[in-house]
Amino acid sequence: MFAPILKGLLLGLILSISIGPVIFAIIKQSLTYGKRSGYAFVAGVSTSDISLLLVCNLFTSLFELVLEHKATIALLGAGFLLISGLYTLFFKKIVIENTGEAGETSSSKIDLIKSFLSGYLMNTLNPSVFLFWFAWTAAIGASAEDSTSPLKYKLIVFSTCLVFVLVSDLLKVVLAGSLRPRLTEKSLIWINRASGIIILTFSVALFYSAIRYY
Repeated sequence: MFAPILKGLLLGLILSISIGPVIFAIIKQSLTYGKRSGYAFVAGVSTSDISLLLVCNLFTSLFELVLEHKATIALLGAGFLLISGLYTLFFKKIVIENTGEAGETSSSKIDLIKSFLSGYLMNTLNPSVFLFWFAWTAAIGASAEDSTSPLKYKLIVFSTCLVFVLVSDLLKVVLAGSLRPRLTEKSLIWINRASGIIILTFSVALFYSAIRYY
């Protein structure tokens, strides 16, 4: 019982500290719009991870087919990051208003749905996330064959991993959200500009990866 939990924690640690656009987007979302928006974004990311994990384990042939088109996925992801980065850098308006407790911004259901979809798409259209789940599904599946209950083994590993990543992302939201009341409108503008540049950098890297896939 201890071995699969340990593997799940290690897997979650690897995923949660992996440098990518999602980490910066979680922080940016929480700093700019508050914790509720950050939580919605994280929910989208977590839902994406669960979706990809289910596809890897239940529809292996489908996932292998998707991987055959990873160059196209990389281009879609790069395009999404490009649009997101340009919008953040040049067009997004930052106005501090309607703040309540702890500087929380009042977000409508539409805003929260947009944050959720943004998190889901950013994570799903990242080929490195596809490859991560595919590789580890195969590795954990091989290890599970040596256990008395392979299905239970995999459930423990991946459940532990997902919970670890979710808690880690929620902590990022809490920490970033707690800083928000101390930030001025000018500082938020500069944070968004920096975030836009970072997201654009990942977009360029993803375009380069897509070209290499071809």
